[in-house]
Amino acid sequence: MTDPKDDLIDLVLRGDHITLDALLKACGLASSGGAAKVLIAEGGVLVNGAAETRRGRKLRAGDVVTALGHRVHLRNA
Repeated sequence: MTDPKDDLIDLVLRGDHITLDALLKACGLASSGGAAKVLIAEGGVLVNGAAETRRGRKLRAGDVVTALGHRVHLRNA
């Protein structure tokens, strides 16, 4: 059963990738680069179901990021 707080955000990539910290800011899950850095460092972000602590992690179409009760699905235009 899906948690109602687990909202899906569909993000269309403009290029071939986006970094994890930039994605968190673009989706409004982090208000600043510093906030994104803290969220990532504290283990609050999953990429494809695994904890990710590298803020510069390159994400591509098909990746799914989970943070703060939201899932972000990346896709190409």
